Amino acid sequence: MQERDDNATTTNPNPGPRPRLPELTRSLTIATYLPRSTNRGTESDMCDRDWYYPSVVGSHPARVKLPRVPPEVKKAADSLVPFGKPMEQVRDKERLEGKIEKKGAVPGMPFQARKCGGQFDHSLIIVVLLIFSISTASFAISQRKKVLDLKEELKNLHNCCIAINASVSSKISKMSSFSDKPENKNISLYTIALSFLSPFFILKLLDQLTRTGQTSINPNSNSASTEEGVPLKKRIAYRVDIFFSIHPYAKLLALLVATILLICFGGVALYTVNNESGSFVEALWLSWTFVADSGHHADQVGLGPRIVSVSISSGGMLVFATMLGLVSDAISEKVDSWRKGKSEVIESNHILILGWSDKLGSLLKQLAIANKSIGGGVIVVLAERDKEEMEMDIAKLEFDFMGTSVICRSGSPLILADLKKVSVSKARAIIVLAADENADQQSDARALRVVLSLTGVKEGLRGHVVVEMSDLDNEPLVKLVGGELIETVVAHDVIGRLMIQCALQPGLAQIWEDILGFENAEFYIKRWPQLDGMRFDEVLVSFPDAVPCGVKVASKSGKIIINPDDNYIIREGDEILVIAEDDDTYSPAPLPVMRKGFVPNIPSPPKYPEKILFCGWRRDIHDMIKVLEAFLAPGSELWMFNEVPEKERERKLTDGGLILSGLKNIRLVHNEGNAVIRRHLESLPLETFDSILILADESVEDSVVQSDSRSLATLLLIRDIQSKRLPSKEARSPCRFAGYSHRSWIREMQHASDKSIIISEILDSRTRNLVSVSKISDYILSNELVSMALAMVAEDKQINRVLEELFAEQGNEMCIRSAEYYLYEQEELSFYDIMVRARGREEIVIGYRLAHTDHAIINPSLKTEVRKWSLDDVFVIIYKGK
Repeated sequence: MQERDDNATTTNPNPGPRPRLPELTRSLTIATYLPRSTNRGTESDMCDRDWYYPSVVGSHPARVKLPRVPPEVKKAADSLVPFGKPMEQVRDKERLEGKIEKKGAVPGMPFQARKCGGQFDHSLIIVVLLIFSISTASFAISQRKKVLDLKEELKNLHNCCIAINASVSSKISKMSSFSDKPENKNISLYTIALSFLSPFFILKLLDQLTRTGQTSINPNSNSASTEEGVPLKKRIAYRVDIFFSIHPYAKLLALLVATILLICFGGVALYTVNNESGSFVEALWLSWTFVADSGHHADQVGLGPRIVSVSISSGGMLVFATMLGLVSDAISEKVDSWRKGKSEVIESNHILILGWSDKLGSLLKQLAIANKSIGGGVIVVLAERDKEEMEMDIAKLEFDFMGTSVICRSGSPLILADLKKVSVSKARAIIVLAADENADQQSDARALRVVLSLTGVKEGLRGHVVVEMSDLDNEPLVKLVGGELIETVVAHDVIGRLMIQCALQPGLAQIWEDILGFENAEFYIKRWPQLDGMRFDEVLVSFPDAVPCGVKVASKSGKIIINPDDNYIIREGDEILVIAEDDDTYSPAPLPVMRKGFVPNIPSPPKYPEKILFCGWRRDIHDMIKVLEAFLAPGSELWMFNEVPEKERERKLTDGGLILSGLKNIRLVHNEGNAVIRRHLESLPLETFDSILILADESVEDSVVQSDSRSLATLLLIRDIQSKRLPSKEARSPCRFAGYSHRSWIREMQHASDKSIIISEILDSRTRNLVSVSKISDYILSNELVSMALAMVAEDKQINRVLEELFAEQGNEMCIRSAEYYLYEQEELSFYDIMVRARGREEIVIGYRLAHTDHAIINPSLKTEVRKWSLDDVFVIIYKGK
């Protein structure tokens, strides 16, 4: 070491003060293995270790001083182990490389083998322990059996020797009494107790040995594995917990095993401590009586039997308390599952509704009316709500379901297990409702995921799926995923087109409400073989209780043709589309006698430019503008009044696919303001508009009450402003009272309604009464009409083709025509005669509305009855639009 310091001095001619090293820093002196040399002496002069230890380790035995290390060897050693490197890092590195042996290792044995040899194999020890316990108990039982056999032999010998010698018999009796001494039974009791308690002590010892072995194997390890760091009792508790979690009947099985063990050990203990003679079976039965009846042990005599009987009775009380708890939990869990709607629905040929929205009440009502003719049906609702809340909301409808049962279940339509719970594969129709609280894209994305879940049902689907969509652009994607089973109803598109048609045709809203609902007449398609070979104009007057509207052509893959030509001949396989009260209320009849007469030669009315106002903003307003562009004449104006800034409107319209520069028939006029503030509305020329559409604004459409309140307030403000600006006959009358009259105010607004048409979008059916009583506006029940369309398509998916064509801007349309196109004033005709005259204009008359009445009659019953008609009457027709 002195030479080393000298060398260090010579290499540094200007040594400064050495820095003080930390106290805990340890440097490893170069460990060099020296080869054997001739000047090292004998073998006994060699030390047992060929490296030096630092002085901080402590005192150590004197070692033979090694000769000076040659420079080439020192250089090679420096390259292997850098001087000054911490000892712990070098030792850890060498341990990884297998160069340094663990403490306590056997020389010459591989490190991994020695490591494995130091650990305990718990599974092997547990098996040995189990074998030892079983063998000990078996040995005790065998010894007891031998004692019983000896007693039986002694008893037999005693009986045989009674007649021979009384003295010999007394000796044998003494030997027999010796075997019945309590000391022998106590030995059996102690043996059984030892065999019963030994596993617990051995497990405790095994756990202690395991901890000690782990500490001795790896004392410096900070991160041990899970199996090495967790105590044995915790691992056993963990395995038991896993067993009880995986197997549902594990608790009952464990209780049964515990009861059997209690009876067996109690029987053995009673048989051991009981001085009275008795068999082992009697002892087991007595043990069972103690377990079943805790007060049965009061008759026991003696300290030992009393202690054993009290112990068995205490165990029995614990067993029955546990059993009572398990039974109570099972009953509570079952009742809770029934209450929360987790039980399985065992139904077939039912209608399944997935989701919950404000349209559900109207939908249930329409489906119940549709099932009335068959005595009722079953409707199952699956939604992510509590079952009790759903049933309470349905009960608030206060509607008679007419024999139809509504079953609610709580679950997610995205989970296959919940879908199977409601028998999705056996349903005749599945309706997927759009979520109210989500935007269009989110709602349609959720509907798409539900369709994917339905397609993943292994059993397949018996019925078709009706999906309510929010955005028309997402419809092709859902149909692509679902295939032919999917029928879509785009709610916003249907309501938007219907509002435009009703704005251009006053009174059409009530007619659509009658046709879409099941309360009056609706569409039906059925095959009638007796009509084969007849022309369509003959079929048109063949149904006294229905109005034929089209044909489902079998030769064109079931394509439905509405309003076909008169020369079309019904062929085999064709079905007839009619408007009737129910599917079983109509049938063909012989052709009636009709008279066509002279038809007034009045051309169809031309289209004139119109001025329309939109109050509010809808997400599908770009689609409504496209429909208006197709319906209106050139030179028309569309005024848009809402709170959306003009630049943002143009951006939204452009993003929706509307090309503003491509509008040829209408001109957009933008106005910004709040529709419920009077001064904002007064800035508009409200008296000059032909039609005003009050839309459910996008900002409040999630709240039904708030949206309807806003629409109703806007309606009243517009009518009041119009009544003040339009000339009124009552205002010029000298008989008008000077004071305020509520009835006169209503008449003023009704007079204003004669000059301008207002269509209000209403979400809640209860608001309809407020609008209809005043008769100052027409209305569209958007949620109820969408529910009607969903129910109609659910009953027959073919009707969706009919609705799509009637709502489209091209093809056949439904409209209202004046009676002057078909008859003369006070002319007497039957309804069949008017239908025949309308065929000359390629139109189908489906109903009429008499003058001075508010309600139209669709599919009149007495079609052959002759009556007088007025030119103020109107007819509801289906005609081929241009």
